[in-house]
Amino acid sequence: MLAFLFGLNARLGRLQFLIASVALAIVMTAICFAIAMVMLGTTSPSMIRPEDLIRNWTIVAAMIVFGLGTFTLQSMRIRDIGWDPVCVVPAWLALMIVDHVVATRFPVWALQQAPQGTIVGALVNVVLMLALVLWPSADSDGTCVNPFERRSRAELPAMSNERLARAAQGAPRPTWR
Repeated sequence: MLAFLFGLNARLGRLQFLIASVALAIVMTAICFAIAMVMLGTTSPSMIRPEDLIRNWTIVAAMIVFGLGTFTLQSMRIRDIGWDPVCVVPAWLALMIVDHVVATRFPVWALQQAPQGTIVGALVNVVLMLALVLWPSADSDGTCVNPFERRSRAELPAMSNERLARAAQGAPRPTWR
């Protein structure tokens, strides 16, 4: 269990990544809902200021847990694809920082009124998320298999004689009496 939570060297398949991401989103939604209910139960909504939200340790802890969980899941999936997370994740973060700086410096290129990023950063995020969800896993030795490459008949796995005979003559059916 701990290897799954802190296993940056572990591998995570496509389906497991998707299920774990959805589970993390559901858990974080429940945590945020609980924090909001506690905050609304102790103070009136008109009294809550944005500065108070940042000072609240439960919100900061939830942000850290969500960030670490997302980072761990993405690192495990990147390793499963056959890429090195030590190279991919810092490059991704560096690109997002440069994208934010460009959007702040040139607000015309920003996607919204509040400059958070440009269309280039949004496209990079979409492409990388699609790669994490859709890219096939690498072999056990870490080599990537190109899903678009045609393989010759000799490279395809061999069919056993027993399986071939069963397919050619039809499998015997059980008789029900």
